[in-house]
Amino acid sequence: MWRLRRAAVACEVCQSLVKHSSGIKGSLPLQKLHLVSRSIYHSHHPTLKLQRPQLRTSFQQFSSLTNLPLRKLKFSPIKYGYQPRRNFWPARLATRLLKLRYLILGSAVGGGYTAKKTFDQWKDMIPDLSEYKWIVPDIVWEIDEYIDFEKIRKALPSSEDLVKLAPDFDKIVESLSLLKDFFTSGHKLVSEVIGASDLLLLLGSPEETAFRATDRGSESDKHFRKGLLGELILLQQQIQEHEEEARRAAGQYSTSYAQQKRKLKYQRILERLEKENKELRKLVLQKDDKGIHHRKLKKSLIDMYSEVLDVLSDYDASYNTQDHLPRVVVVGDQSAGKTSVLEMIAQARIFPRGSGEMMTRSPVKVTLSEGPHHVALFKDSSREFDLTKEEDLAALRHEIELRMRKNVKEGCTVSPETISLNVKGPGLQRMVLVDLPGVINTVTSGMAPDTKETIFSISKAYMQNPNAIILCIQDGSVDAERSIVTDLVSQMDPHGRRTIFVLTKVDLAEKNVASPSRIQQIIEGKLFPMKALGYFAVVTGKGNSSESIEAIREYEEEFFQNSKLLKTSMLKAHQVTTRNLSLAVSDCFWKMVRESVEQQADSFKATRFNLETEWKNNYPRLRELDRNELFEKAKNEILDEVISLSQVTPKHWEEILQQSLWERVSTHVIENIYLPAAQTMNSGTFNTTVDIKLKQWTDKQLPNKAVEVAWETLQEEFSRFMTEPKGKEHDDIFDKLKEAVKEESIKRHKWNDFAEDSLRVIQHNALEDRSISDKQQWDAAIYFMEEALQARLKDTENAIENMVGPDWKKRWLYWKNRTQEQCVHNETKNELEKMLKCNEEHPAYLASDEITTVRKNLESRGVEVDPSLIKDTWHQVYRRHFLKTALNHCNLCRRGFYYYQRHFVDSELECNDVVLFWRIQRMLAITANTLRQQLTNTEVRRLEKNVKEVLEDFAEDGEKKIKLLTGKRVQLAEDLKKVREIQEKLDAFIEALHQEK
Repeated sequence: MWRLRRAAVACEVCQSLVKHSSGIKGSLPLQKLHLVSRSIYHSHHPTLKLQRPQLRTSFQQFSSLTNLPLRKLKFSPIKYGYQPRRNFWPARLATRLLKLRYLILGSAVGGGYTAKKTFDQWKDMIPDLSEYKWIVPDIVWEIDEYIDFEKIRKALPSSEDLVKLAPDFDKIVESLSLLKDFFTSGHKLVSEVIGASDLLLLLGSPEETAFRATDRGSESDKHFRKGLLGELILLQQQIQEHEEEARRAAGQYSTSYAQQKRKLKYQRILERLEKENKELRKLVLQKDDKGIHHRKLKKSLIDMYSEVLDVLSDYDASYNTQDHLPRVVVVGDQSAGKTSVLEMIAQARIFPRGSGEMMTRSPVKVTLSEGPHHVALFKDSSREFDLTKEEDLAALRHEIELRMRKNVKEGCTVSPETISLNVKGPGLQRMVLVDLPGVINTVTSGMAPDTKETIFSISKAYMQNPNAIILCIQDGSVDAERSIVTDLVSQMDPHGRRTIFVLTKVDLAEKNVASPSRIQQIIEGKLFPMKALGYFAVVTGKGNSSESIEAIREYEEEFFQNSKLLKTSMLKAHQVTTRNLSLAVSDCFWKMVRESVEQQADSFKATRFNLETEWKNNYPRLRELDRNELFEKAKNEILDEVISLSQVTPKHWEEILQQSLWERVSTHVIENIYLPAAQTMNSGTFNTTVDIKLKQWTDKQLPNKAVEVAWETLQEEFSRFMTEPKGKEHDDIFDKLKEAVKEESIKRHKWNDFAEDSLRVIQHNALEDRSISDKQQWDAAIYFMEEALQARLKDTENAIENMVGPDWKKRWLYWKNRTQEQCVHNETKNELEKMLKCNEEHPAYLASDEITTVRKNLESRGVEVDPSLIKDTWHQVYRRHFLKTALNHCNLCRRGFYYYQRHFVDSELECNDVVLFWRIQRMLAITANTLRQQLTNTEVRRLEKNVKEVLEDFAEDGEKKIKLLTGKRVQLAEDLKKVREIQEKLDAFIEALHQEK
């Protein structure tokens, strides 16, 4: 019974505590009663073992308001059971503090077990990928050997640097200290009543504080605690408002110069990291370049795009196809620093330089791409120039200068032909730039008169492309009013949607310009009518051409760090240095490429369809062969025709050589050898004269004439094979090319120098031989002599006819009349013929008295003649008389072979002239045979070699092929091939561009 009474008393105490609690209305469950209360009422409850109840939240804390004085209750002593005699508030405080520890420990144990179980389940679900380990490149597993992570960690900014970058919170600290003083001085009562843990609780959210701050005190303290809590909540809100004001004040307190300085410092850190990244990428690219992965690397996007532009540069834009693909066009006044800006972007001194002289004489397309080594190479050459070596840089500059001078035609100063150059290196921004000749205001001495107009037309041709990015370079060290290029750019891009303005030589401008705000006006575009996407200021060196790119970059960074333009906020950090310019231009370039490349591909598809339709309608049965393919076909035909020269028979060669040689030397033989010797009327004198003249002729003229005849014969045969129609297979489109190849090959061919010496000996020996072995040779010599004399007689009669005019038959039949001069010649001829009839053995020359007699006889008939006219007429009349006499003598010698064998002993017949013509005929046959051997054994092969060389030279000369292979068919096939090539390359580029996205 006494146990029941004790329990009832304890329950009443608990109920009274619950009723006086200020935070909760209604009855509390058993778990929320005090530990001692539960142990009194429920003696068998588990809390008898002093277990700590679980807390509802991990943030539950106990208020020190339980320290307020309560009424002391006296309990009857219990002799058995666990009932310590002490106050309730220490026990409650200790017990609730221990609840957080068990909650954290239990949560950690349970959460760890659950996480381990979940991880094991996921691990069992993941398939075994150890068999596919070979897919991952070896460099991934060996990355720690090539990348120094410790070096990267050291390169990262330290905590001290990051703290320096943070805003200044001095004002925040001052504001908090003021609040602290106010709190300590005005609320001492609060600090005495509440403890440290309750202060932290009160600084939390108001709702949580009101909910947690429960008390077991009396009803009279309830209102006091509520007022105190409301005041603390109000203080907390004020503190938060002061903190926000302090942050805003701290942000306003930091000036723009400090911000710019921090940005520059952060930019230097980024540049250092990028430099490290550049070295690491270079190592990776070098290892990849050595073929460690054993796979074929794909061509980069910028290289694919550059190939498209190279094809377009050779395309004929006259066929309604315009090149609207993006590229960065660099324009500026002469000596404004265009080339220097390009060199800073390319990170190498690659262009020729001159002080005040025009160095850029033709557009230079520079394709920048990333690679393991810093090299440069031309589109049409396989040589790589190492840009890290000064000798290679000098060779590259010299090569660019030679190509520019080669492109410039005679009488011009600049050329529109483009030089294509690729530059690769680690850390280069991918883009395509075109450096144009500098715009000039005045044509100086040494320039062509149209130089200024030509430069303007070249610049407009590139800038009128609606997708071209215009990089306008302006010299900051000269007056802005003297600029020419800004007006030109404003005409091409009036809204500035694709123009980037760059002010160079800012260091000189800041030093020379009295008002720095003028530079700001230039940068902001207020001094020019032109508009631009962005404005940049750069420094490209101190004016010394021997400065390295690294030294210029350091000088540029140092200048802008100390420049007033940044300190006074005239320029922003992202508007300075060529590095920021390069990044901005690259981003703008690729944005323009992505926006326009697909539209350009569609336009080329339409052009291709039109060209294919035109070809099918005009040439349905012909294959589409462009100029290069047609040249290869013509080349094969020409080589086949040269080879066919070796198939000419020896007999044919000797016949044409002998005939051609006699036609060449017959006049000399008749006029200079035979006629002078035959007029001696003495066999001994005849033979002596013939031997002397033949020896002189052989030593000086005959071998050279023979070689000329052989070379002309070879040309004629070669031309016959080249121009001979081949029937239906003949294609007249090759005629001009074949004729040019023939002429150039003949011009280059030279006969063997030793041929004349050997031929001279052979001809001399042949003419020394006077022995005719048989009657057949004798008859052949007589026949040869008759043909020669008859040909000369016919020529002489034609000459006499032209001299005296038509005879009476032609005058009657064809109604022709003689001129007065012809009548005089006719009267003179008749008078001379009368003289010859009187003396048929008259010598070849007229005496003076004979000339006088003829002239007087003519004067007696009323014909006035000049002595020279009489001599000219006598020469032809006597020549005809002599040739007729020689032909009669030739007929008599047909039966003279018998007397020849007896050396004309006891015979009045002398046939020495027949022996002469036999010697000439035999010399011609031996010479023809010798020349034929030289032709077939040596000269034909040398000619074939020359033809091959000419064809190779023509194959490399694009202008020559364009000139020789012309016509609508050729141009249509050429356009169709190029459009197909451009479309295929554009499609491949677009596909790669989508894959990169």
